[in-house]
Order: sequence, then structure tokens, then C-alpha cells
Amino acid sequence: MKPEITFDDFLKVDIRIGTIIEVNDFPKAKKPAYQLTIDFGGLGIKKSSAQITDLYSKKDLLNKQVSAIVNFKPRQIANFISEVLVVGIYNTNGNVVLLQASKKVKNGEQVS
Repeated sequence: MKPEITFDDFLKVDIRIGTIIEVNDFPKAKKPAYQLTIDFGGLGIKKSSAQITDLYSKKDLLNKQVSAIVNFKPRQIANFISEVLVVGIYNTNGNVVLLQASKKVKNGEQVS
């Protein structure tokens, strides 16, 4: 278990819902990954590198809504700048399962 945090600590994390509008292979990544382009409505279009190739095809991901942390500092991964962190959990096989809203919501809506 991770250290206990305060509610104020939680409020610093900005998790938003966005729709994946483009998915590309990422051959230069050290581990298998996709390059995602995600529409966050009023926040704009953001890019992310995601190691989710085990359970999701590019076709599966296109137009899927996902949750992502949008206020991390951008990170360079190989020749790609990842602007947001798509949120998921590891299943019992060590594969990432994406976390998403159970119903369609407006892009850019904040998780609270």
C-alpha cells in the first residue's frame, strides 16, 4: 500500500475523460506501446504513449473514451512527447486494463 495522502493531495491530480481519435504503432518505444491522440474537448488534443498493446488493438481503441491524468509535466519517450498519462490497472496476467467511464460523457469532463 502507498503512503496515506490528504484530500488536498488528491485534488492536485487532474483526471479527465477524453476520446481517442488516432492510434499509431510506436516502434521506437522500449516496450510495446501505441501513440494515442486524445480529444479532451475544451482542453484540446493531447498525445500519450500507452503500453496497452496486449489487450487492445488499434481498432478497439479508436473512438474509445479513456481516463487520463492531464496535469503531469510532458515526458519524452524515444522520439515522442507524451503529454498525458492514460489510467489503467494491471490484471492478474500483468496486462493493462483501461479505466473508463461506464457511460459516455463529454470530452474534458473532470473525474472527481
